[in-house]
Amino acid sequence: MTRRLRPVGLDFIEDAPIRLTFTARTAAGPQAVYRALAEDVEGWPRWFGAVTLARPTHGGAGREVRLVGGTRFQETIMAAEPEHRYAYRVDETNAPGVRALLEEWRLHPAEPGPGTGPGSGSGTDPGPGTGSGGGSGSGTLVRWTFAADGPAPFRLALACARPGLGHSFRSAVRALDSRLSPRHPAGQ
Repeated sequence: MTRRLRPVGLDFIEDAPIRLTFTARTAAGPQAVYRALAEDVEGWPRWFGAVTLARPTHGGAGREVRLVGGTRFQETIMAAEPEHRYAYRVDETNAPGVRALLEEWRLHPAEPGPGTGPGSGSGTDPGPGTGSGGGSGSGTLVRWTFAADGPAPFRLALACARPGLGHSFRSAVRALDSRLSPRHPAGQ
């Protein structure tokens, strides 16, 4: 059974009671990463293992997403800033406990360095401006923030799920980077 969640604005990314932030680097530039996130919504299941279905709704203003295990989301796109930011709010879900949920993907040009290859990331928030360089071939620092609210048991469960969410994110970014590499032409 789906439930409506509390509508929140973009400020929820900073104000949410629960904020999980993860980072990873790609060799692909911000333009290619943004295109995969925001413009090729239906392609998400090809690189994000937890996603079984993703499709745009409402003329691209929303998304329908289904996860492994049957969790479903109806979402509203909250920010779509090419090469920089993609954020969406969950409006309806069948996931128990959650009262509000907003996810944000921030992209920053970054030069890959030693130990910072595709899919690496500490799970900490380095903040804007981390990394140097700026060309589309210089790589991207991808920062994903999962902002949520719910009762105490939900908060505890989410805190316990942090390592798994981080692993899922890093695996997805590695798979995305592999798809965006010259060895895999777009759409394959």
